[in-house]
Amino acid sequence: MGSRLTTFFEDFLEKGSLFLNKKALQSSFIPDDIKHRDEQINQIANILAPALRVERPSNLFLYGKTGTGKTLVVRYTAEKMMRVAEERGIPLRIFYLNCKLKKIADTEYRLIAELARQLGKAIPPTGLPTDEVYNIFFQALDSQKQIIIFILDEIDQLVKKAGDEIIYNLTRVNSELKNAQVGIIGISNDLIFSNNLDPRVKSSLSEEELVFPPYNALQLQSILKRRCSLAFHDTVLEEGVIAKCAAYAAREHGDARRALELTRVAGELAERNNDEKVTIAHLDEAEEKIERDRFLDVVEHQPKQFQAVFYSIIATSASTKNGLFTGEIYDYYKSLCNKIGLRPLTQRRVSDIIAEHDMLGLINAKVISKGRFGRTREISLSLPKALLPQVQTLLIEGLGL
Repeated sequence: MGSRLTTFFEDFLEKGSLFLNKKALQSSFIPDDIKHRDEQINQIANILAPALRVERPSNLFLYGKTGTGKTLVVRYTAEKMMRVAEERGIPLRIFYLNCKLKKIADTEYRLIAELARQLGKAIPPTGLPTDEVYNIFFQALDSQKQIIIFILDEIDQLVKKAGDEIIYNLTRVNSELKNAQVGIIGISNDLIFSNNLDPRVKSSLSEEELVFPPYNALQLQSILKRRCSLAFHDTVLEEGVIAKCAAYAAREHGDARRALELTRVAGELAERNNDEKVTIAHLDEAEEKIERDRFLDVVEHQPKQFQAVFYSIIATSASTKNGLFTGEIYDYYKSLCNKIGLRPLTQRRVSDIIAEHDMLGLINAKVISKGRFGRTREISLSLPKALLPQVQTLLIEGLGL
């Protein structure tokens, strides 16, 4: 087996790749030119420009569905700003943090410790009082006259895990500083996220707001064409692949990230099959694979309360032949919480989490009227049946059942 494996790896290196630069299809890749987002780039540049005069810019909140270019545009604009600041010796620092990452932004302590570490202060991952962590963080911020901008991507995930008080503290930090000034850029895929914030937090965070609309099929096609010209060797893509990929992604609410991922995975599948071209058949196979992986990834990385509600939906749907309603799910959820030692949320909060499941495509929740008895949600699973055993295993592990 060992010699066969060595031969396989040697042959792999010999045969060459269909890709010229695979990074061009990754969501973290920042191209020299961003298509179809000139308006948003100009607006963000205008809002942040005072930082180059060492003046605090307004806090900025960006929202829009996944793959509409929010993170890309902010990082692109920040990169250009930093280049000017470095050339002119302007004391500007910009830090990016993805709040979805585990063990970095899942508690108030960890987030502030991570921000302090980015400013050069070593803080242990646990063990200090939160007040002390804040003091170290403030000292690091105020060590010199400077403007600091924190970009908090997927800020809704932070609030879900650690509450919105942390956002309020960050937006009010300037009142504690004498030398430095801090600006916050929050990014969220959840279009109604800010509606659920404490009014004080909402007014502090959303000094300026910007909505990113979805791309249409033609815009996605031009984005893909440009990225594929950087990513693949000439003549590798079969005719019609880019157009079909753009149509797939437009159907999924104009998600450019999904379009890029589909193209990349299709290329990888073609390589594994030793094919010389990336075809529409590879694209269809890639879509099926990504859809499967997406469901599992969403379920695995959600907080325990989210997992408990979803497990309750699956368990209740297995034992009922008629429509599934919020009340039945809540009854099962409460007994599950008692079983695993989790503090039950109110029925209203569970109803909000069910709406989040619907938004993520895990379930279909239809609001129906019950006349004088009010309204309720009729719920059905959107999960492919083939994935149900894997999802249940993930939930059982995550909840310690």
